Amino acid sequence: MNRLQMEGKWQQARGRMKEAWGALTDDDIDRADGNWDQLVGTIREKTGETTEAIQERADEIFGSDDD
Repeated sequence: MNRLQMEGKWQQARGRMKEAWGALTDDDIDRADGNWDQLVGTIREKTGETTEAIQERADEIFGSDDD
């Protein structure tokens, strides 16, 4: 899933993101306000995961349409 697709499905994705990254709060998601890069930064800070690992997990959760 690319960043624009993620931003377009923001509201639908909130619950899935919180399930996948339990450290995320509603406030974290609200602060990112649909900005994928900012959310990735927050996830990295809270979990220590790499950007690549976060992207891979997002692709698994939401399905990758980049084929």
